[in-house]
Amino acid sequence: MAFADLLEQVGSTGRFQIIHVTLLSLPILMMASHNLLQNFVAAVPPHHCAAHANLSGQPLGPEKTLLVSIPLDQRGRPERCLRYTHPQWHRLHTNSSEELDWDVEEVEMQGCVDGWKYNMTEMTSTIITEWDLVCDLRSLKQMGQTIYMGGVLVGAVIFGGLSDRFGRRVLLLLSHLMMAVSGTCTAFATSYSLFCLFRFFCGMALSGLILNSFSLIVEWIPTRVRTVVGTGTGYCYTAGQLILAAVAYNIRDWRWLTLAVSLPFYVSFLYSWWFLESARWLVLNKKPEQAVKNLKAVAHINGRREEGDKIDIEILQQSMKKEMACSQSTHSAVDLLRTPTMRTITVCLSAVWFSTSFAYYGLSMDLQKFGVNIYLIQVIFGAVDIPAKIIVTVSMSLIGRRLSQCAALILAGITILINLLVPYELQTLRTSLAVIGKGCLAASFNCCYLYSGELYPTVVRQNGMGWVSMVARLGAMVAPLVLLIGEDMAWLPGFIYGGAPILSGIFAYFLPETLAAPLPDTIQDAEDR
Repeated sequence: MAFADLLEQVGSTGRFQIIHVTLLSLPILMMASHNLLQNFVAAVPPHHCAAHANLSGQPLGPEKTLLVSIPLDQRGRPERCLRYTHPQWHRLHTNSSEELDWDVEEVEMQGCVDGWKYNMTEMTSTIITEWDLVCDLRSLKQMGQTIYMGGVLVGAVIFGGLSDRFGRRVLLLLSHLMMAVSGTCTAFATSYSLFCLFRFFCGMALSGLILNSFSLIVEWIPTRVRTVVGTGTGYCYTAGQLILAAVAYNIRDWRWLTLAVSLPFYVSFLYSWWFLESARWLVLNKKPEQAVKNLKAVAHINGRREEGDKIDIEILQQSMKKEMACSQSTHSAVDLLRTPTMRTITVCLSAVWFSTSFAYYGLSMDLQKFGVNIYLIQVIFGAVDIPAKIIVTVSMSLIGRRLSQCAALILAGITILINLLVPYELQTLRTSLAVIGKGCLAASFNCCYLYSGELYPTVVRQNGMGWVSMVARLGAMVAPLVLLIGEDMAWLPGFIYGGAPILSGIFAYFLPETLAAPLPDTIQDAEDR
């Protein structure tokens, strides 16, 4: 008898599993809110230097005050980071055509010594307006998202190891509390440094939530429904993107918005005490008594009390013999590169995961560049994941994993590159191409999760998945920084975001196909495939 048989005995798809999976999936709805929160709390409103405060007492309206204080840029809009050192009174008597031809280099300029004036018609407050993260400090906006993704990376390393040592349930409770408290502290941060620090902790907590939620889901359900449940939890994240747009649309202050997406984690922290620790983990960590107790509790909830009473420690240990033997093996992360086939798999999957995450967050974290209402574009970007994931799921079953992965990446890259050639004025076309690209990247994510699990053999699957997940988070960290080089060469970030998926699509072509193939258990199985 295997553990799967024990799970069937106590009920593998009963009332317990429905409640268990539902409650674990609810916080996933809010994960997208924290991942993409920067789009709204760090939105950059139209701004320019504050006009001269003392204009010799002359009664001038706002437009004339702006005219004599602020030069115009090439598009005829007030300069964002410069103003005249002295008021230019002659501009009051200059018509607009001459005004645009005025050689500002001959006039003495200065920075925004009196601060900035922001157009707050879209939002009441953002971290940009709170701490004036514009002009010389504009790079700090992207740095904030990089620090958050750094927290996600560090959290994956720390919580991954701790959950194997102390259990999934304890670490999940800690992650919920950490997310709630860190999010609340972020909302009340009194400086940008504190904002970044608490966002870093939010990122760490997010990793803990993802790792331990999915572990608890997978370890309490049978293999036959894992694909369906995995797809369902994936759509929870998609729905979360739509929820974020709705919440942000109704809450235009960054502090209240941050608080709104953090408070639900206090609720999930409270009900997470109900969760049962994974029986598999308990047995592998020499706690069979508690494992038997948990299995009997599951049987009771599923209405199979008599079947549950038949389970004892001896039966449980007998069913977990194979898993216990595997847990005592000496395989390590070094095995991911030990043989030629494993090297090919690891290198190619690293390229796929890095570029998918890199381009995905590169597109998703700069919604303002499309010139469309950011709430609308967030809804569209979230909604496109639904058909994209359906299409790639069908594609993986018909033409295989490898070609689906290659096609998703290359098509994403091509649409991003084509967008570079589209004039800024054609906003509908630019947005449509970006949405297609983002959908392809969402499809690529869907594909590489399944594909990676099928490529790595059982003895190193956790190590392999941990490695590629870390590479993906590294890509998400780097993505915001690439936007900084767009200040001097506006086309370069798009070229990099488009080129990376195409290059990794070529890498993906060298991976072995796994459609209808049995899962490899050993490294030799992977070599022989």
